[in-house]
Amino acid sequence: MTTITLTVNGASVTRDVAPHTLLSDFIREHLRLTGTHVGCDTAQCGACTVHVDGRAVKSCNMLAAQAAGKAVTTIEGLAAADGTLHPMQAAFRACHGLQCGFCTPGMVMSAVDLVKHHGCHGETQVREALEGNICRCTGYHNIVKAVQQGAAAMAAQA
Repeated sequence: MTTITLTVNGASVTRDVAPHTLLSDFIREHLRLTGTHVGCDTAQCGACTVHVDGRAVKSCNMLAAQAAGKAVTTIEGLAAADGTLHPMQAAFRACHGLQCGFCTPGMVMSAVDLVKHHGCHGETQVREALEGNICRCTGYHNIVKAVQQGAAAMAAQA
């Protein structure tokens, strides 16, 4: 076992983990934060996307030990302490950018990363940025619309 300490959603966390424990499993099994979904275990679907030190990372492709000393934000950590949704979460809700909801946490986390680091310059950019996130239910039209609306709301908040 390896002892790791990291910050998850603003709180310091110290746990003993097996060296082969994936970050996605650590988040779900050790911390019981089940908003991070595991869809493929091969980093292809994007359902497990979280932020590590402010950048989107597919948590099924990273060991928990690699996150030691880092700040991890999960979908649960995006909303304000009072429960107010992050502008991107609110936009996905308002634009019906989800159906079954399985891919939604990863989509939202990837979308927030896109806007924070690259801005949002149109439909083509959004579609390209979300290529690593698979949705089996929608035609992506409302997801793109949600990302654009969320980007505008994030800019207005800044």
